[in-house]
Amino acid sequence: MRHTKKKLNNNRKGDFAEYYAVTWLWDNGYEVFQNSGCTGPIDMIAMDKKGNITFIDVKTFKPQTSGSKLSSTAHSRTKKQVKLGVKILGFNPETRQLRYVEHQKKK
Repeated sequence: MRHTKKKLNNNRKGDFAEYYAVTWLWDNGYEVFQNSGCTGPIDMIAMDKKGNITFIDVKTFKPQTSGSKLSSTAHSRTKKQVKLGVKILGFNPETRQLRYVEHQKKK
């Protein structure tokens, strides 16, 4: 039987990325609290064993047409996210790996 990848709509891609993010955070020792709605500047809140809180927005990254680098259509934070200290957690759907995006400090 031949397996083909089913194309997911954007909402499903986001759901998929967030579920991977939750399990990745659990594996790294965090408790995770997800946004119960589908809008807002934060997808989830992660708390480590010491009680430190991280606000997280999960973004799906896709391969660029040139080279093997990954990009996201919305990897920069909004002004509200910057003010809240939200971190972007990037998800690569091809490798199913996650990484935090390095944010540049605005001058």
